[in-house]
Parts: sequence; structure tokens; C-alpha cells
Amino acid sequence: MPLPHSLRAFRHRDFRLYFAGQGISQTGTWLQTIATSWLIYHLTGSAFLLGLAAFAQYIPMLVLGPFAGVWVDRQRKRKVLMITQGFALAQALAMLAVVASGHVQPWHLIVANLVLGILNAFDSPARQSQLVELVGGKEDLPNAIAFSSALMNGARFIGPMIGGAVIAGFGEVWGFALNSMMRGAVILALWLIRAVPRQSEKTDAGWLEQLAAGFRYAYGFLPSRCALLLLSAVSFGIQPYQSLAPYFARDVFHGGSETLGYLMGAGGFGAVSGMVYLAMKPSVRGLLSLIPFTAAAAGVALIVFSFSKTLWLALPMLFLAGMGAMLSAASTNTVLQTIVEDRLRARVVSIYMMSFLGVTPLGALFAGMLAERIGPPATLAVGGVLTLSAAFLYWITLPKIRAAIRPVYQKLGIVPRPDE
Repeated sequence: MPLPHSLRAFRHRDFRLYFAGQGISQTGTWLQTIATSWLIYHLTGSAFLLGLAAFAQYIPMLVLGPFAGVWVDRQRKRKVLMITQGFALAQALAMLAVVASGHVQPWHLIVANLVLGILNAFDSPARQSQLVELVGGKEDLPNAIAFSSALMNGARFIGPMIGGAVIAGFGEVWGFALNSMMRGAVILALWLIRAVPRQSEKTDAGWLEQLAAGFRYAYGFLPSRCALLLLSAVSFGIQPYQSLAPYFARDVFHGGSETLGYLMGAGGFGAVSGMVYLAMKPSVRGLLSLIPFTAAAAGVALIVFSFSKTLWLALPMLFLAGMGAMLSAASTNTVLQTIVEDRLRARVVSIYMMSFLGVTPLGALFAGMLAERIGPPATLAVGGVLTLSAAFLYWITLPKIRAAIRPVYQKLGIVPRPDE
């Protein structure tokens, strides 16, 4: 029986293997993330250290990501992923050993986050740029990107929920233990994948010249430049709710690790819902116009959440914040990967990841410092206002964005040419 058009990426065996392996592994990663955040806040009670831990995990994406993209463009993606995932498994086992020993200190957890962040700076562009190989070309690529994003955010929904329950019932050490066991799934999937690698770029150009080519492609074109800048604002303003969530779980809603799991899971569930909508779209048409409205919705929802006093209001607001933020991010990724040339794919993906995940640590660190002065609720409200302002600036530029992207879409056959 043929699959529905909305599931067309799953026609490909390699994508199915990728989806299963990454689903299990990413759930474990988020399970570990929730255990790390809860353990840091349990040991210190410091909102600043929560922000610093998130900063350590994501800052390598900002600093190393673009250079990693240049390197990944020269390599076979599956080989890169086997290396990064192998080291990630070693990192998980090391964290498990330190926590299980009973001598864990906050700096251990922050350094471990930094190591994972360095690995992700290479893993993320390789994983994203491999998708076109897994589905055999660009025809099913938008659907693969949507389901890959749904997968990552489904893990962000399921992982914290499981993590909160596991920590409450068995202690933090089991969060790290389960992640260590689940890491092996993606390594097995990568070993089974047989996708034909796409031709790597052969060039005598130096690293800086190749890096500059990626930035010229991403930021020299008005639609991609505006989308990436708005995405940076969304990441800076919205994502800090994740690092400050332990404060809201314990001090606002008077709960424990299970409450933290609900808060993190609500944002993840919203993101998954947005990705399901994206997967149903038959093409990339209209995605650049969708971005300012989803970003604005995320900003409004975060402002309301920041002053919520009950979970009944807080959870729906985080659902909307997660949905809006991830629709903005995934729409940007889908358009970029649709229009980019294969020789530049990893570099452009790394710039996208830099704008999305790389800016997150700056927002987390800034939010952690600001929260010490004005409190976490007011800090998140400031982030919501910033996101709303950026969405408005994008919206007033939208007519020029539409005019600029139309010739590209016509060349790719996404929209008809004027004479057709």
C-alpha cells in the first residue's frame, strides 16, 4: 500500500532507520538534560548557574558551528556522525560515572555540557545535510526536514516527561543511566544506513574563503537574511524559558522534578504539533510569510506565561511558545535546504544552526544574569517583547521578501513562471 503524500519521506528505508535511531537517542539526550538542570538547581539554587549550564551546551554552535560546516562539506556525512555519536556515548558514560559516584559538583555538569556542545557543533550540520541523501534528492526533502524536526521536538516532549518521573521515583542517576543506554540506538541505525553519499566539494579554496562563501549565500539574499535574523531573535528571547524552568517549577508552581518535566514537555509538545502541520504542507510555498506570525505568537505566549500563577494557564502558553518558535525555525530550515546548492549545504545548515541553537546560550546567559536582578518572570517578559518587535520588523519587510524569493521558486519549479 503506497504511503500518503504527507508521509512520503518514509518511503525511503534509510530515512526510516534514521528516524527510529535518532528518536530513541534524542529522547535519551533530553532525559539527561532534564536531570542535569534539576541537579544543578538542587545543588545550588542559582538561576545564573542554570543559564551558565545552557550557555556551555550551546555556545560551541555559535563559535565552532560555521567552521564545522566547512569541514563537514568536505566529508562523508555518515562517517562524521559515527564519530560524533561515538564520542557522545563516551560523554554520557562519563557523566553517569561522576553522578553515580556521589561526588558530582556543578562544574562537572557544566563542563560535560560544554563537551556535548562541541560534539553537537559537528553533529548537527552533518545530520541535517545528510537528510537529502537519506531521501534520494530534493523531492522529498521538505517532508524529511519536517519529520526530522518533529522527531527532535517529540523527544523534547517525551524526554522531560520521562525524566521528571524517573528522577522523582529513582533519583537523578537513572536519568544519566537511561541516556547512556539509549545512545546506542543511533549508532546502530548509522551502521545499517546504506545511503549513497553525495559528491563532496573539490576545491583549492582555503577555509576562510569557503566560510565566507557560506555566509555570502545565507546573508547576501534578503529572504534568507531576514529569516535568519528573526530566528536569532526568537532563540535569544524565547528559548531561555528552558534554562529558567526549574525556578518556575519549584518557586512559582511549588512542584518538583515532575512539574519541571510538564513545563519542558509542554513546549516540546507544541513544537511537535507545529511540525506535524509543516509535514502536511505539499511544498515550501508560503513558509517565509508564515514566519513572522508564528514568532509573534511565541512572543505573546511567553509574556503571558511569565506572569502565570497556575499550571492550567502556564502549560498552554508554553505549548504555544514551543509551537511558534519551532515553526519559525523549521520553516527557515526547510526553505534554506530547498534552495541551497549541495556543495554549500553543510555550511548553510551550520549558519542556520548558529542562528538557532548558537544564539540560545547568549539568551540563556543574559537571562540568567538579568533574572538575578529583576527576577525570572520579568526576564521572560522582556524576551517576549524582544521577539514581538523582531517579528514586526520582518512583517513590514514581507513584500520585498516575497518579491525576492519568487524568481528562485520559479527557477526550481515551485511556482509557475510568468509565461506558463
